[in-house]
Amino acid sequence: MTKGQGRPKWLDVLERWGLRVLETAVPREAPPVNTAIYSVTGFEVEPVAVIPASSPRAADELDEKWHHCASASALYGDKGEFLILPPPSGGSEIGWVAVTDPVGEHLPSRIAAVTGSPEFLAVSMDGHHLCAASAEEDDYWVVRHEVPIDRCQVSGLPGDVQSDTVSCCGSAGAGSEVTAVV
Repeated sequence: MTKGQGRPKWLDVLERWGLRVLETAVPREAPPVNTAIYSVTGFEVEPVAVIPASSPRAADELDEKWHHCASASALYGDKGEFLILPPPSGGSEIGWVAVTDPVGEHLPSRIAAVTGSPEFLAVSMDGHHLCAASAEEDDYWVVRHEVPIDRCQVSGLPGDVQSDTVSCCGSAGAGSEVTAVV
């Protein structure tokens, strides 16, 4: 599982994807890996975009839809950083890796060129925003999941009342917000 002088193979693969691995510690706000995987692969998951794999422009469409989803959901931090699971084989055991994408486009296609599949899962550094690309039967899916972690005071409500504001996709529309008072 290593290459060269003890260097993990997955690190080389991330670099071949065009990503720059950061020396940043993974924030404690990052969701548990298995929870994140389930949130984008579970039975009830609804994709925000479906691209027929047989489409002549499937790779380009997947790239466009994934990058739109990542941008719309604030996946990237102030310096373009985000967390990603390393290559599919064994990624969940390795855990999140902090990266930036200096290329800035065509990430699913770059991943497919190296691994043979565009599948991957990324999460924002604060752990709130997950974006994934997956291959499902005859389609590619872009899946987005917003984690309702951010709790804030709501003006006009008693001081001890808090709310969760969750960005939504799907029927509510990309970028919509729903506030639940708890």
